[in-house]
Amino acid sequence: MRGLAPLLPACNGGRVHAFYRKQQERVRHETIPSLEELLTNAAPALAKGPIALILMEDDVEADSTVRHCLSSGFRSVVAFGVSDIILANDLPDTVHRVVYDMSQSNALTDVVNAMIEKAPAQWIYYGYNSEYIFFPFCENRAIGEMLSFHTEERRDAVLTYVVDLYAGDLDAHPNAVSLDDAYMDKSGYYALARKDKENNFAERQLDFFGGLRWRFEEHVPMPRRRIDRISIFRAKPGLRLNPDHTFNDQEYNTYACPWHHSINLCLPLASQHYGSTLLFPNGEGPEA
Repeated sequence: MRGLAPLLPACNGGRVHAFYRKQQERVRHETIPSLEELLTNAAPALAKGPIALILMEDDVEADSTVRHCLSSGFRSVVAFGVSDIILANDLPDTVHRVVYDMSQSNALTDVVNAMIEKAPAQWIYYGYNSEYIFFPFCENRAIGEMLSFHTEERRDAVLTYVVDLYAGDLDAHPNAVSLDDAYMDKSGYYALARKDKENNFAERQLDFFGGLRWRFEEHVPMPRRRIDRISIFRAKPGLRLNPDHTFNDQEYNTYACPWHHSINLCLPLASQHYGSTLLFPNGEGPEA
């Protein structure tokens, strides 16, 4: 894959861009000092879906990630990260900037599960900075249209794959991030049958592997090697996200419904947060 940047506007063309331009005409985004403050006054941020939760572990492409979600048609974008991560001032008021340290233990599950409780029946997407959501017909369709189709198929969750991208020239891009010159592994992806706690094969569930996590798997803890994630789901009472990106409702973890295939999505990851909570829990880096 060469050049992620040209694909981003193509993924959000026409009507979706018009929606984003309308959003830009509104007042600037707000900053919320803590997760607790957001939960206390959650109505403006969670009133209309679909909702995007952006978990910012650093400032790498944080601004472009938020803008991509807006262009994709998300009605609300809630960005979590420490105060040192600065977003542009021209973002609309549908962006809610929450000061929250994503490096602390259980940050992922604490944030997502808190949002589930406050936004019942809403479609929620969660992803990290420098991840860009791609879905079928995203060139001229909004995320809400895709989710309307998915709802009609009686599905409440969407399986996504995190595809590692990296710059072709590490001398020019020392942090391995380049939206204009992005590469991906074209082979080496595979899936294994998932087993439940009783060591039986789970129905319609697979563990997917590949990309840099596969090539450097000796440096990646076993629980962090999978590239599959249920990134988009419909919140409901009692639903909980587990630390391994699965849910306590097993039907949410399936790749398809019992009667036919279902939509899957792709999350190109334009940077590798080695030593972060994305690959290593509690900020632990690879072993020497």
